[in-house]
Amino acid sequence: MTTELDLSAAMSRDLTEPLSLAQKESLQRAVAKVVALGAQVGVSADQMIELLQSGLTVGELLDYLAARTGEVA
Repeated sequence: MTTELDLSAAMSRDLTEPLSLAQKESLQRAVAKVVALGAQVGVSADQMIELLQSGLTVGELLDYLAARTGEVA
């Protein structure tokens, strides 16, 4: 699950160091994939942001979206 690894790596990095161009591009691709998955299962980007702000981790958000794919199928 490379998307989760990309997002987890971005979240755990030293925030005082700026992202490299490659890191920015990787993070943008990962976020786009998560947003697309959310759209497929009926969860908007705004709803995902709210879930993250309420304390859900990125891994838990991905688990939640994966569980919802079973409901949609």
